[in-house]
Amino acid sequence: MKKKLLIALGAVFGSLLLLTVIGLIVGEEPPADTAADSKPASAVKKDEKSDVKAEIATLPDMTGKGLQTAQDEAQAAGFFGLVSHDALGRGRLQALDRNWKVCSQTPRPGEHSIESDIDFGAVKLEEQCPGKDIAEPPTAGESMPDFAGKAVSVARRSLDGGASITVNDISGEDRMVLIESNWKVCGQQPAAGAALNGQPITFSAVKFEESC
Repeated sequence: MKKKLLIALGAVFGSLLLLTVIGLIVGEEPPADTAADSKPASAVKKDEKSDVKAEIATLPDMTGKGLQTAQDEAQAAGFFGLVSHDALGRGRLQALDRNWKVCSQTPRPGEHSIESDIDFGAVKLEEQCPGKDIAEPPTAGESMPDFAGKAVSVARRSLDGGASITVNDISGEDRMVLIESNWKVCGQQPAAGAALNGQPITFSAVKFEESC
């Protein structure tokens, strides 16, 4: 009888010990992250839509405004990828923005991603905007392009960097051509369409406000 009692007590003690060990193991498990699970799916989707909407802003119409003002207003609207170019195709840099006005803008006014690059076509304040931006001539290939009426600066940039180029003033005043973006091509040698094989190139030019 005593032996059976000891066996029964041993069994009870063993069961209690096993339950204690299991309780310790379960107690060491990290608590479930209920915060994320408790958030409704609709709330998650709403947050995602809010993030997308925050990346869209309205770009105003900047045409006719001073370039500096246009840039300031674009930044105030949330756009910071701003560039500009010479709308007359003369390749001039807009070194002093207040001296230029906006003729065109890409993209057009409206809603756009705030990561969009905004490109303003501009002319100097005293100049007239062209009907549409005048493109610079492409890089010359094996034949001579027609540079008539183009700025000497963009003509030079279109040709090989190692080309031997001479620019002559044909106004009769024998002036030096210092700022080539202020001069336009009246004549050229070799002629348009001639093969380019490394021969020297000559441009005759006058200032843009003058007649050839």
